[in-house]
Parts: sequence; structure tokens; C-alpha cells
Amino acid sequence: MSLKNYTPTLSTFWTGRIDDTEDRDAFRIHQLIQLIDLNQIKKNTFNQSKINICFLGFKSDIGVQRNLGRAGAELGPEYIRKEFANLPVNFDNTTELYDAGDIYCINNNLEDAQEVLRYAVKIILDNGLFPLVLGGGHALSLGHYLGINDYIDQSKKTIGIINFDAHWDLRPYKNEGSSGTMFSQIADFCATNQKRFNYLCLGLQTSGNTRKLFNRAEELGAKHILAKDFNDENANTISTKINDFIKDNDNIYLTLCSDVFNSASAPGVSAMQPFGMNPEVVLNYIKEIIRTKKVIGFDIAEVSPRFDQDNQTAKLAAVIIYAIINELSEPY
Repeated sequence: MSLKNYTPTLSTFWTGRIDDTEDRDAFRIHQLIQLIDLNQIKKNTFNQSKINICFLGFKSDIGVQRNLGRAGAELGPEYIRKEFANLPVNFDNTTELYDAGDIYCINNNLEDAQEVLRYAVKIILDNGLFPLVLGGGHALSLGHYLGINDYIDQSKKTIGIINFDAHWDLRPYKNEGSSGTMFSQIADFCATNQKRFNYLCLGLQTSGNTRKLFNRAEELGAKHILAKDFNDENANTISTKINDFIKDNDNIYLTLCSDVFNSASAPGVSAMQPFGMNPEVVLNYIKEIIRTKKVIGFDIAEVSPRFDQDNQTAKLAAVIIYAIINELSEPY
């Protein structure tokens, strides 16, 4: 397998404000990012005593278009990076940040791009790096999950999927998948390979899912918590449900679709949600999940700059990533 749909990030991409060129306490993210080429990764040496986090973009929204959604998320990785670059460095030197570039979809061949992502994620994990994938459409989840599976397959350990999303994304598919089918595809992969399909969807909207999708989820044993149930009264119950799911799995693949947020906070998404979740609530639960130290990979999908206002959604994505990195960097 070759990374034929892949391009490393240009050295001129990460730029921004510079307050100081020597004092690390005054640095911003763009001053610390290290660029790597996955095709030549053997030339790199990574200090495994450190927390090594690796960005990878998935510049495709073909899956969104196939799902009849609003195209525009292809540019998501670029805009998220721009907003992230200028944020201050608040973690110590035990954490290293790398950018491995982007995967593209050529000739609308989503399946090819997903396979390249699968291979790239495994390369990242094989080298002791934590994959942080920037979408792009949520169809990236298929490639990300399969890459994690390839990495841990010999250990026979389990993978639990936690998805913050307004939609189940369990639609049926025939010849080709979309941004609405990837968890059905993962479920079928698990069935074919005698693996457990462990799926918890958080922030679902009943207005965005048919009864058939809820029935399909029940058949598969998938669990969920509706967006409307995320309130102070249910906080302890929700935390218990999430932690019980995590305890039942060896590794957690954490994925976030930006349409889980309310449209006032995230207007630049493929499918807006007027009654979506408050970002602060989502972030608090993400931090709880990260603290378990079981998360093996994270991605954020469907930031669509075409529909964004003042890059508001890209900024939200950047701040969430920023918080995750700081959480990963905290010793427990």
C-alpha cells in the first residue's frame, strides 16, 4: 500500500504571531510544530518517553455529497490548522506536536482515500504517535477505525467507538459508502472478522434520525444518549454510562462530528442543528473520556468553511483540539 493520495505539509504553512523567538513560555503553536513525511518516517526519531501527537488532514467531503449534505468540508483541515497555529503553548516540553500533512480524494474515489487513511493511521501508531485527524467529511471514520484495528489486531484488544454526533451514521449501503454509512460499514467489518462492535453515540437528535436507524442501532447493540438529555440533572447518570462503556473496552476511538453543536456555536457544518449541544458541555465530557487514558485516536469532522461565519466553527474545532492536547499532556 502506498500513500499515493498524500502530500506532506509545506514548511510555509504554519505561520502566525511571534511574541518571542527564544522564551518557550511566550511561544505559540506554530513555533513548535514539527513537519514529518509519512513516506520517509523512518528518517525520524521519536522520543517515546514523551507524548507525541500527530496531525493528519483528510481533505475530502465526497462522503458528504453522497449523503446529500452540504459540500464544503474538504477545506476543513486547512482552516482548523490556521486557527490552531496562533494559540499559545500552555503544555510543557514533555509533549511534542507533529504535522504529517493531508490525504486527498482523487477522482471522487472515497474508498481509495479511506484506505490510504487506514494505512497512514497505522504508520502513525506504529511509530508511537497519537493520531489526531482533521476532517473533511465524517466518512474519515472508516479509515481511522480500520487503521487503529490494524495496529492492535495482533493483541486481540477491543476498540470502543465514542461518537459525538447528531446522527447515528448507520445508514444502509450497497456499492459505495458515504458520511452516513461508515458505522454500518464498521459493524459489517466487525461481523465478518468476529469482532465486537462497540458503539456509543452521544448527542443524537431524534429529528435527524429515522425510526429505522434507531432500530438498526438496537439490532447492533449500539448505545446512545440524546442531546436533549444532556443536562445538570442527568450529569452523574451520563458520566456513569460513558465510563461503563469505556471500562468494557481496551481502547477508545473518539470521534466528533461538528454538527453535534448548536448552530449558534457552529454554523459552518454540513448539517446545522438549531437545538444542538453546548460546546462547553461536550468539551467537559471529552475531557472526562481523555482522562481515562484509553483514547487511542481522535478526529474532528465536517467543519465546513464555506458556511462558516468569521471562521467561528474552525476556531471552535481548534480550541477543542487545544483542550484535548492539554488534557493528554496532564499526568495522572
